[in-house]
Amino acid sequence: MKFATCEYKGRTYACVIIGNNVIRFSSLECTKGIPDRDLLPFIEIADEKLLNSLKEEIESNADDLKLEEVRLRAPILRPPAVYCLGFNYKAHSVELKRKIPEEPIVFLKPSKAVIGPDDHIILPKVSKRVDYEVELAIVIGKGGRYIKKDEVYDRIFGYTILNDITARDIQEKDFMQSKPWLRSKGFDTFAPIGPVIVTKDEIGIHPELDLELRVNGEIRQKSNTKEMIFDIPTIVEYISSFTTLEPGTIIATGTPEKVGQLKDGDIVEAYIEKIGILRNKAIQEL
Repeated sequence: MKFATCEYKGRTYACVIIGNNVIRFSSLECTKGIPDRDLLPFIEIADEKLLNSLKEEIESNADDLKLEEVRLRAPILRPPAVYCLGFNYKAHSVELKRKIPEEPIVFLKPSKAVIGPDDHIILPKVSKRVDYEVELAIVIGKGGRYIKKDEVYDRIFGYTILNDITARDIQEKDFMQSKPWLRSKGFDTFAPIGPVIVTKDEIGIHPELDLELRVNGEIRQKSNTKEMIFDIPTIVEYISSFTTLEPGTIIATGTPEKVGQLKDGDIVEAYIEKIGILRNKAIQEL
């Protein structure tokens, strides 16, 4: 199933997307009583029984709104945390002249950096080069600490797309001074997420998904998630070894090669097979 958060007549709603149909939780019996301003409250309690009940109900209730009537927002408006991996594709490490990591390189993006489909990416005036990075992102369902590899599938709710926007000139400067990446990765609007969350049963634990990034219709990045250095069980086990993962936590799994610069007015489209297209426009800060 595909889940989303949509805006309709000035209010946000958690919803299910089926083709061109948008079914709000507020129109369903099985989700009554669950706060529905975004998907987080649902993800916190979603289990197999609830998901099965929802599937059964929407089979007979697929008529609520149409996609063209709503605006899709970030599926989780303010995730508990947004973790990202650096250099998790060998070719990307090579192009930036970095060593292939021996263990996952993890950094945080502030939740305030999260935006959704068709929101503007603001190119900050303090940076002269801002890059795009298409990434598959894990959405945690059941939280926990010290999660073992063979437990990871049960702890995942689903997957989405994250465009890891990066002030590359600031990152390079901070790297030379042994500073963390928070500044270069953490500007407001630097974490576009969406357009939907696809449940794990449709993608699995070792996905081999094509991913692309296009700027103004031109393909800039093209790869497959099978090229990741560290797989999803390894990533989740590693991060949960030092912090508790809460439901709704986002973990972006790294970007392939050919990252590049965004300029004022560019339309950037991050595509991942089975999930869709995350589209945003870059706007220069004045």
